Amino acid sequence: MADNSWQPTCDARALKARALLYAAIRDFFAARDVMEVSTPVLAAHGVTDPHIPCIAVPGHGHLQSSPEYHMKRLLAAGSGPIYQISHAFRDGETGQRHNPEFTLLEWYRPGFSLQALIDETVALLTQQLVQPPARMPVQQHRFRDLFRTVTGLDPLRASLAELYQASDDILPADLDRAALVDYLMATRVEAALPANTLTVISHYPGWAAALARTSQDADGETVAERFEIYSGVMELANGYHELTDATEQAQRFQTDQTRRSALGLPGMTGDPRLLGALTAGLPDCAGVALGLDRLLMCQLGANSIRDVLAFPGDIA
Repeated sequence: MADNSWQPTCDARALKARALLYAAIRDFFAARDVMEVSTPVLAAHGVTDPHIPCIAVPGHGHLQSSPEYHMKRLLAAGSGPIYQISHAFRDGETGQRHNPEFTLLEWYRPGFSLQALIDETVALLTQQLVQPPARMPVQQHRFRDLFRTVTGLDPLRASLAELYQASDDILPADLDRAALVDYLMATRVEAALPANTLTVISHYPGWAAALARTSQDADGETVAERFEIYSGVMELANGYHELTDATEQAQRFQTDQTRRSALGLPGMTGDPRLLGALTAGLPDCAGVALGLDRLLMCQLGANSIRDVLAFPGDIA
């Protein structure tokens, strides 16, 4: 029997759709005077976030899980608004919607508010997901409000016992608030998102800030100036009003180290060149990463990421 493992897992239709998508993205940003850039996929430092497993390349550093650090260095050097179509890598990411190597569209807009970037991201997504774009419903919610609507609980103030009770599964007894809220978000809130609709969720709990700024909501609770966008239940985009304070970023790197140690993960040194860029002066900006493989899945009605990748990890 012939060995057909050399063949791509996607068909010619998916290859063409990807080429057309990349061309449309370039037209979209050219019309808005946003410059395309290229940054390394292999660099000395990976991200410190314990939930993002980087792939180490001994003697060289890490494959990048996002072009974020390098693009911020360009912004600090005066690049102005920039975007990039980049290959990114995360260890252990395998499944219907995951591959260890995937493609991100990431862009940064100096002077943009979080809402301005949300509006631009929605404009790009509706352009690509439906024709004519005006027919796709879009809804926007704050994280706290949506979580409360679906579960009946305030994610920031409900007791741990109430959060445990809201789950239909048997969970480890030592989960903290962040872990319980994340679990309920993934299993209940995301599952309740309407089909054939773009859902924007903004102002996540402060513990989920990552590299975003934080602020206080109307009740004085700390929230992250962050948004995510879903098409149906498919997460497509994750954006921030970017943190520009080098001291605060260094503190977050240290907090990540503490969390990594508690989880038994190897240490990951925070990137000193990112801190150098923030110290020199990262302009006030908003940035977003959008998964292009998932966007193609939505365009084509594909059930698996393998249907839009030529050579996924197991046959690459």
